[in-house]
Amino acid sequence: MTTVRLPLFPLNTVLFPGLVLPLNVFEERYRAMMRALLKTPEDEPRRFAVVAIRDGHEVAASAPGMPDPTALPERGPSAGFGPDPAKAFHSVGCVADAATIRERADGTFEVLATGTTRVRLLSVDASGPFLVAELRELTEEPGDEAVPLAEGVLRSFRQYQKRLAGARERSLSTAAELPDEPSVVSYLVAAAMMLDIPTKQRLLQAPDVSSRLRDELKLLRRETAILRSLPSLPAAELTRGPTSLN
Repeated sequence: MTTVRLPLFPLNTVLFPGLVLPLNVFEERYRAMMRALLKTPEDEPRRFAVVAIRDGHEVAASAPGMPDPTALPERGPSAGFGPDPAKAFHSVGCVADAATIRERADGTFEVLATGTTRVRLLSVDASGPFLVAELRELTEEPGDEAVPLAEGVLRSFRQYQKRLAGARERSLSTAAELPDEPSVVSYLVAAAMMLDIPTKQRLLQAPDVSSRLRDELKLLRRETAILRSLPSLPAAELTRGPTSLN
């Protein structure tokens, strides 16, 4: 298995391969990360890894009571993540390729990245200005019956979309805009559904595409049933996650 060392950006969200991640970078540790990425030669990808936070704060305390009323100010690359940052993160994340890194006049950054490859977190180095992780790239096996499962997920997802569209009184997507490649379907649906972080994390680290699709079928049926009785639930964009505060 291939291992890589990449800057690590922990977030209160799960990034999936193929999905777009907008970031508003203002903390010094992540500004240092972006300055380092800008030094990457133009013909090479500007890559970093995103992991979902299991225990800790996405934004470190910058003043007493911010963001936690009981918090004291913290500094350094592992601020908010405890003495062993690796334990604060979920073990499977996603490599992000930054297509755009734009520095603003005040030194903050506007970043637009896309998830590419799943990775397993092996270790975290907090000795520099930002966290760096040792990661192992994970292969994507199709599993059994991936194609018919993807077809079933798409049918259920369209019903789910209709319920969401009814709640928002607008159309979310047409059938022509949806993919049919099983792994792409599995990640798009995982990102688009209104699910909590542990559930999205479970989908990200599924052992193969078929297992992810089977899980999604169950979730779609459950969520569609909920939407029938609670039609005011908000919809989500299909190819973008929420902008991180950091």
